[in-house]
Amino acid sequence: MAPEAGNRCGILLLDKPPGMSSNAALQRVRRLLGRPKAGHTGSLDPLATGMLPICVGEATKLAGALLDGAKGYTVQMRLGERTETGDTEGAIIERVAVPPLDRSAIEAAFATLRGPQLQVPPMHSALKRDGQPLYKLARQGLSVERAPRAVEIRRLELLEFTADGLRAQVECTKGTYIRTLAEQIGGALGTVAHVTSLRRDFVEPFRDSPMLTLAQLEARPGEPTLLAADLAVGHLYGLRLSPAQARAIGHGQQIEAEAPMGPLRLYDSSGAFLGLGRGLGAGRVAAARLFAEAIARLP
Repeated sequence: MAPEAGNRCGILLLDKPPGMSSNAALQRVRRLLGRPKAGHTGSLDPLATGMLPICVGEATKLAGALLDGAKGYTVQMRLGERTETGDTEGAIIERVAVPPLDRSAIEAAFATLRGPQLQVPPMHSALKRDGQPLYKLARQGLSVERAPRAVEIRRLELLEFTADGLRAQVECTKGTYIRTLAEQIGGALGTVAHVTSLRRDFVEPFRDSPMLTLAQLEARPGEPTLLAADLAVGHLYGLRLSPAQARAIGHGQQIEAEAPMGPLRLYDSSGAFLGLGRGLGAGRVAAARLFAEAIARLP
């Protein structure tokens, strides 16, 4: 029996299976948890597996922090073939001979692709143009100009290679398309390439955190313990409020408190997370995104 949605609030790290869209995975999790409000952060292609953070309840208010986090992937790619979609979902549209490769040649190509850069998103992506997802336009045979996006490849490490393929680990900033990176790698090696498998190993700040599979959730739907919502914003300054300060913040009033300017984590006197505030400078703090249920429990 599915649990009551009730006051569930927190983060679930789903190990998304292959062949399922991120939204389909989200809806399956919602059903298993009693259909609470929930949202995923950072879509994975149906081909891809791995970490899909799902924010449950009022933790959805912190989803932006996870979208901004760095991400790590393990990618397998085939050299010598380019597809419509940049992965095995699309038809092969170009074949190019693969030159003889050795580790030093691959490392030299990787070196050109590390660091900050501008990357043009693929047509087969969920980005929208005039409200229409690009992948729908691509399926109609259309191609539109896409503005390049600033991304950073922080780590690109070769794991293994064969005559026509390689496997690598990637650590990158938000907005990076690994399918596009694979095509860039193919070009840097004097050929073409596409992704054959992709696994997201982590989303910051959950670099070493265990994931749950759908099978595990289905085996014990009432038991999963959600991660605390404030782990998503653990990098922010935390401020504990007195009962009077917490009540004032809950009523939308600014309070006097010493804190750095910018986003803050707010807690009541018992250490319960209240949501996000903002330091305004000059010893003033205001509410930003508060958790209504936590505010309602204040004495």
